[in-house]
Amino acid sequence: MTAIDRTPADLLRSALAADPARPLVTFYDDATGERVELSVATFANWVAKTANLLQGELGAEPGERVALLLPAHWQTAVWLLACSSVGVVAQVGGDAADADHVVAGPGQFEAGLACSGERVALSLAPLGRRFAQVPGGYVDYAVEVPGQGDVFRPYGPVDPESAALVVAGAEFSGAEVVERARGDAGGFGLVGPGGRVLSALSYDTWEGVSAGLYAPLAVGGSVVLCRNLERLGEDAVAKRIESERVTATAR
Repeated sequence: MTAIDRTPADLLRSALAADPARPLVTFYDDATGERVELSVATFANWVAKTANLLQGELGAEPGERVALLLPAHWQTAVWLLACSSVGVVAQVGGDAADADHVVAGPGQFEAGLACSGERVALSLAPLGRRFAQVPGGYVDYAVEVPGQGDVFRPYGPVDPESAALVVAGAEFSGAEVVERARGDAGGFGLVGPGGRVLSALSYDTWEGVSAGLYAPLAVGGSVVLCRNLERLGEDAVAKRIESERVTATAR
């Protein structure tokens, strides 16, 4: 990471330049048994495709607001960085009625219909499977994203001082996200490149999105993002910490 990184998208570009092969996000869902590991390069490719979908197909413009009605999940992390890449504001768990576009997962489709703009549905099923039947009023992310370009270029520069993230009612610019994430890293035990944090926190708080994405990204670390970790006993959690070479936890 470099001193000139001013937005989360900048942090991802620096990570890609430094070591594209290293793991960035490892995701577990202990309700389904799913495990997905994304290197920096693979994660960045998903971000580029999603940003192209957001800017091109959905017509999102800088300053518009995208309600992310999603849990802590690797695809949510992708959307957070895609929003930063385009310059739109990611509203985690935001009110769909006040958003320009909405991205929703299971259990949130009805709420998302309050948005009058474009709506994207994520199945959040293992392997990113498509819906057997797409929820009414939505397009299927798993259908739309594969055909998007692997390289993303915003129509204009993203202003690091503009709003980038709203979480738990608090709004942050891109520069504030980067600054706070760097400041949080030490508190999470991420003391430098190679640090690996296991996070079971929800994305509906700053602490959750910081531990689960921004802080490890800001210092050259990685995250083991765990959904439904409470289903595991402490012995199983300890084995995961050992097998994944975790250096810090946020639970």
